[in-house]
Amino acid sequence: MATFAKPENALKRAEELINVGQKQDALQALHDLITSKRYRAWQKTHEKIMFKYIELCVDMRRGRFAKDGLIQYRIICQQVNVNSLEEVIKHFMDLSTKRAELARTQAQALEEALDVDDLEADKRPEDLMLSYVSGEKGKDRSDRELVTPWFKFLWETYRTVLEILRNNSKLMSLYADTAHRAFQFCKQYKRTTEFRRLCEIIRNHLANLNKFRDQRDRPDLTAPESLHFYLDTRFEQLKVATELELWQEAFRSVEDIYGLTSMVKKMPKSSLMAVYYAKLTEIFWISSSHLYHAYAWFKLFQLQKSFNKNLNQKDLQLIASSVLLAALAAPPYDHLKTASHLELEHEKERTLRMYNLIGFNIDAKLETREVLSRSSLLADLVSKGVMTYVTQEVKDLYHILENEFLPLDLASKVQPLLAKIAKLGGKISSASSVPEVQLSHYVPALEKVATLRLLQQVSQVYQTMKVETLSKTVPFFDFSAVERISVDAVKHNFIAMKVDHMKGAIIFGDLDFESDYLQDHLSVLAVGLNKSRSMIYPSQSKASKLGAMLPSLADIIDKEHKKLLARKSIIEKRKEEQERHLLEKEREEESKRLKQKKKTEEAEQKRLATEFEERKHQRIKREIEEREREEAQALLNDVEKIIRNKKRKPLIEGEKVTKQSLMELAMQEQLRERQEMEKKMQKLIKTMDHFERAKREEAAPLIEAAFRRRLAEEKLLHEREQQLEVELSRERHDGDVKEKYRLARVMDHKMEFQERVVNRRQAEYNRMKADREERISQIVRARKEERDIKRKMLFYVKTEEERLNRLREEEEARKREEAERRKKEEAVHRAKMDEIAERQRKREQELEERERLRKEAILRGTPFDGPTKPEIPAAAAPPVAAPAASVAAAAGQAGGSKYVPPKFRRSGLTEPVAPPPAQSDKWGGAKQDDRGAQPSGDKWRPSFGSGSGASTGTKSWSSSKYSR
Repeated sequence: MATFAKPENALKRAEELINVGQKQDALQALHDLITSKRYRAWQKTHEKIMFKYIELCVDMRRGRFAKDGLIQYRIICQQVNVNSLEEVIKHFMDLSTKRAELARTQAQALEEALDVDDLEADKRPEDLMLSYVSGEKGKDRSDRELVTPWFKFLWETYRTVLEILRNNSKLMSLYADTAHRAFQFCKQYKRTTEFRRLCEIIRNHLANLNKFRDQRDRPDLTAPESLHFYLDTRFEQLKVATELELWQEAFRSVEDIYGLTSMVKKMPKSSLMAVYYAKLTEIFWISSSHLYHAYAWFKLFQLQKSFNKNLNQKDLQLIASSVLLAALAAPPYDHLKTASHLELEHEKERTLRMYNLIGFNIDAKLETREVLSRSSLLADLVSKGVMTYVTQEVKDLYHILENEFLPLDLASKVQPLLAKIAKLGGKISSASSVPEVQLSHYVPALEKVATLRLLQQVSQVYQTMKVETLSKTVPFFDFSAVERISVDAVKHNFIAMKVDHMKGAIIFGDLDFESDYLQDHLSVLAVGLNKSRSMIYPSQSKASKLGAMLPSLADIIDKEHKKLLARKSIIEKRKEEQERHLLEKEREEESKRLKQKKKTEEAEQKRLATEFEERKHQRIKREIEEREREEAQALLNDVEKIIRNKKRKPLIEGEKVTKQSLMELAMQEQLRERQEMEKKMQKLIKTMDHFERAKREEAAPLIEAAFRRRLAEEKLLHEREQQLEVELSRERHDGDVKEKYRLARVMDHKMEFQERVVNRRQAEYNRMKADREERISQIVRARKEERDIKRKMLFYVKTEEERLNRLREEEEARKREEAERRKKEEAVHRAKMDEIAERQRKREQELEERERLRKEAILRGTPFDGPTKPEIPAAAAPPVAAPAASVAAAAGQAGGSKYVPPKFRRSGLTEPVAPPPAQSDKWGGAKQDDRGAQPSGDKWRPSFGSGSGASTGTKSWSSSKYSR
């Protein structure tokens, strides 16, 4: 590999290597030289060596070598000679572009020369064989071999240059020019993938520029020149993106422009903003965002009207029509009316982002869907006077769609207006940034809006309508399209309708759809199954043994649940209190920080204001001194000129001349000149007065003679015109008399025809009057009958309501009495059962004592002389304590049936226990319910016979005291 011992021999040695065909060695040697420290210290032939180095890199398509060399050259020239770096980069891009174009031209020439050798053969044999093997066409193969490598190298060149110049404030113009050339490259050759990468590269450059603000030679975005280059690049990016129909990249470009303007807080020029809004209208129209499209058109209209002084009336009318049609084309309903809360929040953020891009600064706390909607936009168009500029067809369409109510004739009136609107449009000659306006683009959307308005108005008038009738009233679409439109409208609660295809009818109004019934079908099924189970297995509805054993379990669970809820609420309150304390602490710290920052800023502002005031006072003082010096010099020159002209005595040499003395001298001279001028003026005025009086005295007789001549001429003219008028009047009178005699012959026929017409109209009037009176009488009779029926129905309903209320009150009174009676019976029964239990307890104690004494006597071997067994009378003996079921059974038995407890049998007591007396009603009989059961406390026991048969061999049942 060749190396250069001395830098001054570098060019000569490189050319020798190139001549002998060793370009690789020459390139490597120059690369080593450029990246060495010797090259940095040597400043004489840098640019020549770089030119030769760049040419070798382009010839051999070595982009990495070119990038390394340019980076090293940037380090050398950044602070010393930045113009040299600019020239080298321009030379690099020019060479790459020329070689790419040359390769493309050679590929085209090669493709055109394929058919020249043999006119009878379509292709050469070798081309056919190559095509069979590779499957490629001749042009594709030539492009892949010749054009594609050079295009790749050119694209790499653009990327390299942008990477080198991205943070160079001195070469911002070259950076912008490179970006424009890269955009044009993508546009010319339809390179969509490279265009996306280029946009991302430029976007990352700006992000890194904001991220690393302390870099050396960093471009200042607040500077007008830098901001102009960056904005110009973004607008060019937006234009190319729309021309390539890369709408997503176009929208990102719009966001880049908005972010850049928000960063520097400075709006671009009105011409650039016109391009911005024009491209926004295209983007929103492609994305079917009709409302955003309308707002963008509205901002474009306001911008053109305010800043474009060359805008003529025709173009303004066309733009205003586009604005109104875009607003009308937006859907008349809210797409998010039935959306979830999360979707509403996402849509709110998206809407705020869109309207910030458009230029409407909306508070995020407001409900954007209400502030910015189709209705509010139309109201703004009316209030801002846009309606005064639109064409008559568009204005009529607006009134029909928004103000008039024509359920059946709306489509028929809208269709001819849309046909006229579709013919309007054209290029805006006085506004080059505005795209070509074609109002026919809005016709499909307007047809859909008209169909929605027609369905809305028809639903307010009719309940049902045939499908054929609706299809006839909507000439824009067939019924399938109308049905799709109506489904979307019903989904967003704009109208309420249902299509019955079996009957061929449309039903309007609030309808319950099948989905409404299916929302809670599982819960309804569960309730039904529970009712069926309780009817089939009634015994399972009784209280469980656990419930009887633990009657307070439900209360305990309820109390524990309430305690847990209270504990949870206390924990939540403590958490909220802690969070509130933390927030207050953070808020206090933030307020302190803000106050400190505010104090610092105020001190800095005061310092800057003080310095500004001091500089201002000094500047004003200097200006006053300079102005006084200039005024003194001017006065001195004027005084000397006056003295020189009037040949007066000049100022004495050596006399002290001040501004005050010069001003006094000038004032004296001005006063003297003014007095002389007034004297001359008085003399001139007197001379002019005498001259004017003499002229008027001479002209008076001439004026009188001219008046007399004019009077005589006008008298002759009047007599001539009077005579002419008399002759014309006589001729008109003779003609009128002849016309009268001619028409007098048909007077009788005229009177007959008039009488016949009047009689026919009178008969028609009488017939229509009789029909109207008959119709009115029928309506009056029908309304009278309807009032009578309604009055009777109201009377019947009123009486029925009174009867039901009375029955309801009686039933409630009876229930209250029954509840009170039951409470009393339960209290009496409870007292009796307590008394029986006490007696039984005492009897058991006595029996246990007697048994104990008997056992002791047996153990001692002595005879038992204990107390004898007491005799219990049948009527007064208390029952022995028994289980609850036995006691209840004994208390519920009727008649003379007797019961002996098992314990009494074991202990030898055979006397029966008398059941408690049955309660009787006021007639002396036992109380029974409608089923024949006798109530006993809280138990209900049916009787299946009379006498003692109810207690022997019969089945008894009981239920809870809360069940019937």
